[in-house]
Amino acid sequence: MSALASHRKTRSRTVKTSPAVGFTTAALASVTLLSTQSANAAPSDPKPSVEEVQKKVDDLYRQAGTETQKYNQAKEATEEKRQQVGKLLDENAQRTEKLNESRQVLGNYAAAQYRSGAVAPTAALLFADSPQQYFDQTQLMDRMTDRQRDVIADYETQRAAAAKQRAAATESLESLTRSQRALRTSKQDVQAKLAEARELLSRLTAEEKARLAAIERKKADEARRKAEQKAEQEAKAEAERQRREKEREQNQGGGTGTAPGTGTGSGSSDGTSTAKAAKVLDFARAQIGKPYVWGAAGPSSYDCSGLTQAAWKTAGVSLPRTTWDQVKTGKRVETKDLLPGDLVFFYDDISHVGIYIGDGKMIHAPKPGANVREESIFYMPIYGSVRPA
Repeated sequence: MSALASHRKTRSRTVKTSPAVGFTTAALASVTLLSTQSANAAPSDPKPSVEEVQKKVDDLYRQAGTETQKYNQAKEATEEKRQQVGKLLDENAQRTEKLNESRQVLGNYAAAQYRSGAVAPTAALLFADSPQQYFDQTQLMDRMTDRQRDVIADYETQRAAAAKQRAAATESLESLTRSQRALRTSKQDVQAKLAEARELLSRLTAEEKARLAAIERKKADEARRKAEQKAEQEAKAEAERQRREKEREQNQGGGTGTAPGTGTGSGSSDGTSTAKAAKVLDFARAQIGKPYVWGAAGPSSYDCSGLTQAAWKTAGVSLPRTTWDQVKTGKRVETKDLLPGDLVFFYDDISHVGIYIGDGKMIHAPKPGANVREESIFYMPIYGSVRPA
C-alpha cells in the first residue's frame, strides 16, 4: 500500500506540473508575439502636420518645375540633334553618290588601260589603218593618262570626305541617343515628383484640406499686400516722372531749341519697347484660363517658360526654351524698375518664370493642376528679372 501510495503521489505531482508548463509556454509565446508586433509597429512615422505637407508639396512642385526645365532642355537638344543627323545623312548620301561616280569613271579608265595593254605598241602600229591613226590613238591615251591622275585624285578626295562625313554622322547619332536617354529620364523624374505630391495630398482628411486651403489663402493675401505696396510705389514714380517731363517741356519752351532733339532716339526706342510689351501682354492675357502642362508650349496649354516664349514670339522676339537660358537674354533689371513685359524669375534654381504686367503682378503658368492666371510676383521668392527687348 505504501508503494502504491507513493506511486499515486508521483502521478499526482506529474498532473500538477503539466498545466504549469503549458501555461508558461503559452505566456512566453504571447510575450514573443507582442514583442514582435511592437517591434514592427515602432518604425512607423507619425503623420505629418498640414504645415509640413504644405511645405513638402510646394517643394515637390518646385522640384518638378526644375525637372520640367531639364526635360525642355533635353527635348530641345534632341530636336537639334535629330535635325543635325538628318542633314548629315543627306550630305553623306550626296557624298556617296559623288564617290560612286568617281569610282565608275576610274573603272572605265582601268578597263581602257587593260584593253590597251593587251596589244604591244609595234603590233598596234602594224594593225592600224595608217600611221596617222596610230599616232592619234597614242596621243589620246597619253591625254587619258593625265586625266586619269585627276580622276584618281578626285576619287581619293571624295573617299576621305565620305569617311569624315560618316564619322560625323555616327557621332551625331550617338549624341542623339544620349539626348533621348536624358529626355526619358527627365520625364520620369517629373512624373515621380508629381505623383509623390498627389499622394501626399490624397492622404489629407477633409478638415486637413480645409486647413491647407486656409494656409494657401494666407500666403496669397500676403503676396497680394506686397503687390499693392509695389503698385503704390509705381504710381508715385509715374507721377514724379510726369511732373519732371512737364517741367522739362516748360524749360525747353524758353530755351535755345536744341534740347528737344536730345531725347528723340531714346523716345523712339522706348516707344518700340512699349509696343512690343503691349503685344506680349495681349497674348498673355488671351491665354488666361488655359491649363498648365509640363513640357507644353501652346497653343492649348503651357508650362511657365513655354508661355513666356510664345508671348514674346508675337512681338518678334525669339526666346530660348528654358528658364535657364531665358534669364540670360536681354537686359537685367531690378525688381523696383520692372516694366510690363519684363520676365520675372523665381527660386534659386531659376525653375519658374512669369510675365510682369505692372502693379506688382504677373501672368504665369503656375503648376500642375492650375491654369494660366494673374498673380502677385511676391507669391514666390524672386531670383531676378530681365527685359528681353
